[in-house]
Amino acid sequence: MERAIRYIRDGFFAGREFVSLDEINQQAEIWCQGPAADRNCPGDQKITVRAAYELERPRLQPRPDNPYPTEERVAVRAAKTPYVRFDQNDYSIPHTHVQRDLTVFADDRTLRVVDGVTLIATHIRSYDKGVQVEIQAHLDQLLEQKRKAKTHRGIDRLTQAIPLTEDFLVQAAEAGYSLRPIVRGLEELLERHPAAQVQSAMAEALDRGVPHINAVQLTLDRQLEDARKSPPVAVRLTAAQRARDVIVTRHDLKAYDQLTEGSDDDE
Repeated sequence: MERAIRYIRDGFFAGREFVSLDEINQQAEIWCQGPAADRNCPGDQKITVRAAYELERPRLQPRPDNPYPTEERVAVRAAKTPYVRFDQNDYSIPHTHVQRDLTVFADDRTLRVVDGVTLIATHIRSYDKGVQVEIQAHLDQLLEQKRKAKTHRGIDRLTQAIPLTEDFLVQAAEAGYSLRPIVRGLEELLERHPAAQVQSAMAEALDRGVPHINAVQLTLDRQLEDARKSPPVAVRLTAAQRARDVIVTRHDLKAYDQLTEGSDDDE
C-alpha cells in the first residue's frame, strides 16, 4: 500500500497542473486507463497491469448495492444566528433550527445540514475561508419572521395603551386592509397624541365603518381644528430604545450670570 501511494505521488502528481477537482479527476482517469494500466505488473513482469486485472476480474466480488458513505460527518451547534460553521466557513440554515445540535455531511462538492433525520439545507461546498454561503430562501424567511415579530410587538404596545386596538384591527382585517401600515400609523399617532384622544378617534372611525388609519388621522385633525390648536409635529428619533427613552435633566443656568458680573456694558 505504501509503495502504491509513492507510485501515484511520483508518477501522477509530480509536475502536474490543474485548476479544479474536476480537472484533476479527469486527468487521473486518463492516467489510470493509460500509463498506469500499461506498465508491467509488479507481481508478474511478463504481463501488464491491465492484463492482470482482466485475469482477476472473474474472481472479484461485486460491489454492494448501497455505496459506502465517504462523506465527512461533523456534529455542529447552531447558535442564535441561522448559520453553522464548517471548515472555517458559515453556511445558512432555516431560522427555525437555531440553538440546536445539528449534523453536517460534506463531500468534495456539496454540504448537507441535517437535524436528526431531516435534511434542512444543501449547499455547494466552499474551499475559501471566512465566507458566508447563503440560500436566499433562508434570508427571506428570516426577514419575514422579523417583520411579523415587530408587528406583534407594536400590537402588544398599542393594546396596553388603547384597549380598543384589538377590535379596531379585527375590523380592519375583515375589511381587507393590511395591518402592518395601520399598526405603524397608530404607533406614530400615539407618540403625538394622548392615548384617550387616539381611542376616541378610533371609536368614531369604527362608528362610521371605516377602520383605517386615515380615518383616525382625520378625526384627530378635526378635533384639533375645533379646539383651535396646531397639529403636533412628529419628532423622528432613532429606533434604538435607549435613545427613545433618554431623559434630559434641566440644570440651573444662574451660575452663568457670574461670568458677566463686574464687567462693563461695552465689554
